[in-house]
Amino acid sequence: MKTALTIAGSDSSGGAGIQADIKTMMANGVYAMSAITALTAQNTTGVTAIQNVTAEFLGQELDCIFTDIFPDAVKIGMVSESDRIHMIAGKLRQYRAKNIVVDPVMVATSGARLISEEAVDVLKEELFPLADLLTPNIPETEVLTGRKIKSADDMIEAAKQISEQYHCAVLCKGGHKLNDANDLLYVNGTYQWFEGKRIDNPNTHGTGCTLSSAITSNLAKGFSMVESVNRAKDYISGALAAMLDLGKGSGPMDHGFAIKNSYTEEA
Repeated sequence: MKTALTIAGSDSSGGAGIQADIKTMMANGVYAMSAITALTAQNTTGVTAIQNVTAEFLGQELDCIFTDIFPDAVKIGMVSESDRIHMIAGKLRQYRAKNIVVDPVMVATSGARLISEEAVDVLKEELFPLADLLTPNIPETEVLTGRKIKSADDMIEAAKQISEQYHCAVLCKGGHKLNDANDLLYVNGTYQWFEGKRIDNPNTHGTGCTLSSAITSNLAKGFSMVESVNRAKDYISGALAAMLDLGKGSGPMDHGFAIKNSYTEEA
């Protein structure tokens, strides 16, 4: 069985972060492992509190994983502190990790900044050059390029700039505010659009985590970058189309929508 590692924060309500990553990886047929960067007290209406792990403990988590069950692919989500970023980058280099997907969680879809300028600089210097794929949303792409993105052409130019700067593939996520649900993959000097199915579902908590984890799972299984993105887009469309409705805010998706057997039946 192929294996995948997620390095991210925990979401106590289960819709995003580590919990979404593990559900997604299992649903996409790989064995999931995790190194937790932070605990969050949160639900569908917002985050109440955050408790970061120490950089030393995070390093110990990674040592335990890489020295026993070596991951076929690695997904990195939100890491808000510079010392944790340094630790992750050092361990990825030490163990020569492969198929690294970085979801640079820096700016919320609402536009709110989530990590400090210093941490962004460390991400750029330490982690991005190790990535095989970066998956920024529009606000994050604007931060990384220093340019405003108002059109499809702007997305292409920005993705090209990031790809050439960090020598990796870039999936620029269009989202629903620009270019509907269409994402742009820029890889090896060429680009390709992935048109999303417009699904009228307000419950989109954890879509970014889920998409990057699905891509990571497919890379672990040996699919090409283009096919991994294509399969991940199909998966997230299915998870949204299942129309799960939980919580008082923007609820989670049904990560297990395609898992139907005797063990999933209700009484």
